[in-house]
Amino acid sequence: MFPLPFFRRAPPALKGKRVTLRMPVSSDFREWAKLRGESRAFLEPWEPSWAPDELEKSAWRYRLRRYREDYARGTAIAFFIFETDTGKLLGGVTLGNIRHGVSRSGHIGYWIGEKYAGRGYMADALELLAQHAFHTMRLHRIEAACIPGNKRSIRVLEKAGFTREGLLRSYLKINGGWQDHYLYALIADDQRGAGAKD
Repeated sequence: MFPLPFFRRAPPALKGKRVTLRMPVSSDFREWAKLRGESRAFLEPWEPSWAPDELEKSAWRYRLRRYREDYARGTAIAFFIFETDTGKLLGGVTLGNIRHGVSRSGHIGYWIGEKYAGRGYMADALELLAQHAFHTMRLHRIEAACIPGNKRSIRVLEKAGFTREGLLRSYLKINGGWQDHYLYALIADDQRGAGAKD
């Protein structure tokens, strides 16, 4: 049986040279709501339809509760991305649909504030998350799905070493409509410094 000690401990904080990842806490609400609100037009084409109360405190509390429950169950871990030097919130990345046993895999989703896009922060965050997924969580494979028209996201994934494996037709309902997605994956053995196979 595969041990899961990382889900029994306090949630990790992953610190890199440019970005730091940590789970959201209640006091992040104002900065999160401001950044998401300012970036709404930038984010909406690539995300599920926003709820009418998307940026309200009640929805935030529900979101935090869901993050904690998913982490406690070992099915997902949600991180906010902060600039290491300044502590400014830049965006978020989640490793979800975590499976163990013969699969040992997970699926990532991410977003970044418009004013921080195109500056390499997300590629740095994905590298940190991949190191944690492969070395600490002992996963073998992480996947990401990307709408073919989302050129920025494609560049981020390819820069982070993900390989495009195929097209998933009508895969996710995004911004009110079912969208095709490219499937990308990163395998533990693909990542630089992933070490020997186990």
